[in-house]
Amino acid sequence: MRVLVLNVGSSSLKGSIVDSVDLAAIAKAEVSLGTDATRAKGLQRTVESLLKKLGVAAPSLTLPRERGRGFAVEAVGHRVVHGGSKFPQAVRVDDRVLKGIEALAEFAPLHNPVAAATIRAAQVALPTIPQVAAFDTAFHATLSEEQYLYPVPWRWHREYGIRRFGFHGLSVEWSTGRAAQLLARPAAELGLVVAHLGSGCSVTAVLGGRSVATSMGLTPMEGLMMGTRAGSIDPGILLYMLRTRRAGWRELESALDHRSGLVGVSGRAVGMKDLEKAAGEGNKRAQLAIDMFVSRAAAGIAAAATALPRLDALVFTGGIGEHSGSVRSGIVRRLAPFGLGALPATDVRNDAVLNSSGSAVALLRIEAREDAVIARQAAELL
Repeated sequence: MRVLVLNVGSSSLKGSIVDSVDLAAIAKAEVSLGTDATRAKGLQRTVESLLKKLGVAAPSLTLPRERGRGFAVEAVGHRVVHGGSKFPQAVRVDDRVLKGIEALAEFAPLHNPVAAATIRAAQVALPTIPQVAAFDTAFHATLSEEQYLYPVPWRWHREYGIRRFGFHGLSVEWSTGRAAQLLARPAAELGLVVAHLGSGCSVTAVLGGRSVATSMGLTPMEGLMMGTRAGSIDPGILLYMLRTRRAGWRELESALDHRSGLVGVSGRAVGMKDLEKAAGEGNKRAQLAIDMFVSRAAAGIAAAATALPRLDALVFTGGIGEHSGSVRSGIVRRLAPFGLGALPATDVRNDAVLNSSGSAVALLRIEAREDAVIARQAAELL
């Protein structure tokens, strides 16, 4: 089956056409949605523009002449960040599913509304093609009560559904299988920590191919410092801001989602590469933002490792994890007490084991391939 995969994140819309048998990407394209996808305008036109770039044959599109008739696809797979308890696995999209995705926007306001809008846009552009939603939370359905419950009043969990769900599951699932290939060991035998570092960031402990601990929680705001999100901070800060009326809940939500993290500390709405350039030119706030990011990522990795009986490998994935050798090097340096040797800050363009084969803990760089997992899940479902 040839699957069109649309992966909308907090800052970009990625598209690919994937063969569901060998998981090869036949075509890839990406469009930026700015630093905040929820504020992007004209999503219908954006989706149609992406389909043209990919060469997807659709009734509503006029493809460039050199593309001929374009690629015919048999399914469209969508990445949806929050599936809650309602969607523990991929589902074929209908009106009920779309309403369910939109209802979960209260837990993922940066992601689910844009995902639902993208699905609707794809339905307009490709009205006869089945649409499938795959969920980032599904991989973490294996978390134990010890991991998914919060130490809050029991009634909050029982009546309001307050619990940890975890995210980036599609990326972690791919990294787990790919790590097994690179290490030539069955996934069932491996204890991994997967660090997905990008606009959104999380770490997940994986044992025997199953999620056993993860840093994100009820929402994608918990855990590591991110591009525009604060990650975990003292909840007393929020109470203080509310109690003294320095901010209402809407202002707090906006600040923590859109004006915190790397952007909040550096004062620059740019990616890690630009921050590293600014830091190299002497910008102290840019350097501080990078140092804080590295520190919190290392702490999150160390915490996740405590859920494992042993650590066989640490996987770096996501935009920053894949492309910033200096961030990888800085994180590994802070994890020296775990017996990790120094890691050079070198550019690595392909999936690879980054340290020597005799190291106690393998360090891996793996390209995030949520599209492959989504295509596989869509084909299996249909």
